[in-house]
Amino acid sequence: MISAFFIFNQKGEVLISRLFRNDLRRSIADIFRIQVVSNPDVRSPIITLGSTSFFHVRHENLYIVAVTKCNANAALVFEFCYRVISIGRSYFGAKFDEEAVKNNFVLIYELLDEILDFGYPQNSEIDTLKMYITTEGVKSEQAVREDSSKITIQATGATSWRRADVKYRKNEAFVDVVETVNLLMSSKGTILRADVDGAILMRAYLTGMPECSSTSASSCPKYDTDRSISFIPPDGEFELMRYRSTTNVNLPFKVHAIVEEVSKSKVEYTLNLKANFDAKLNATNVVLRIPTPLNASTVKCQVSLGKAKYVPAENHIVWKIARIQGGGEASFGADAELSSDHRAKGMEPARRSRSTSRCSCSPAPACSCDTSRCLKRATTRA
Repeated sequence: MISAFFIFNQKGEVLISRLFRNDLRRSIADIFRIQVVSNPDVRSPIITLGSTSFFHVRHENLYIVAVTKCNANAALVFEFCYRVISIGRSYFGAKFDEEAVKNNFVLIYELLDEILDFGYPQNSEIDTLKMYITTEGVKSEQAVREDSSKITIQATGATSWRRADVKYRKNEAFVDVVETVNLLMSSKGTILRADVDGAILMRAYLTGMPECSSTSASSCPKYDTDRSISFIPPDGEFELMRYRSTTNVNLPFKVHAIVEEVSKSKVEYTLNLKANFDAKLNATNVVLRIPTPLNASTVKCQVSLGKAKYVPAENHIVWKIARIQGGGEASFGADAELSSDHRAKGMEPARRSRSTSRCSCSPAPACSCDTSRCLKRATTRA
């Protein structure tokens, strides 16, 4: 499976290096440094040179790299790389960057030896790893024997991702649904492509071994019959599932834009933004980025809501709206003066981002979770 694992910084320096098989030499790291780190034109996450494949993930100022000589499952290798990042963040704090790696390189080597066995992923559950890889003081022999027994039961049991002796004074479970809308629209306002990428995130602080029931758009065995999934949540924060919808996408906003080239030295912008969601909801932190010609010298903006500012270094106008109510509208107007008599030089498409609470863009509500069952069970077992 995985023959070698490396962590590089953005300069190409090797921070972590571990070979799991004898089919590679340590000099293989130099090849990745030359072919990927030193070559900004390389954008593919997979580079194959001869019979050697490099799988890499960019995170903060690091390159997380897995090297293999066989025809490995790409999804599994990338999942392993992202799992290493999650484990690192759980051990070192919120950030997994170059400084965290340098300060905890001994612990990282210990984790790699436990996670991988001869290049095959074995156990990457954070709760299980924290039972026998810890930064705390040395325990007594009796405590070590008791912990070893618990580790064996958990690692080989049906629920290796959760300890059975978890206790909380107050049982709580939180569910967050995060959706990203991808939209491609023509200059005439026709929708060419629209899809939604969603993720269901949970934070579970429950006693014992609860079983939660949730209705969700997921390809699970019970979903086809009763539209539900049943799961035993890990302790703490985790990602329950991901989903993707490509039909009947409910667009949260409608943007009507008119760009008119008045003369060779002036361009006028007129934009109208309308919120297409329920009037009871509000969208917060709405940001629109309107591109300007490369030869624009001065830009004057007028908005009915929020604030607009021209950013010459990035050749676009940033229109920020702190809050807009569902069904509401906002207008934007701008005059761009060009620095020469030449016509406006190329512009990128307009982009926008926003945060909306309790608003789903997928055809049906993305997740309706019933945690009363698991909360009741947890309370009973406490």
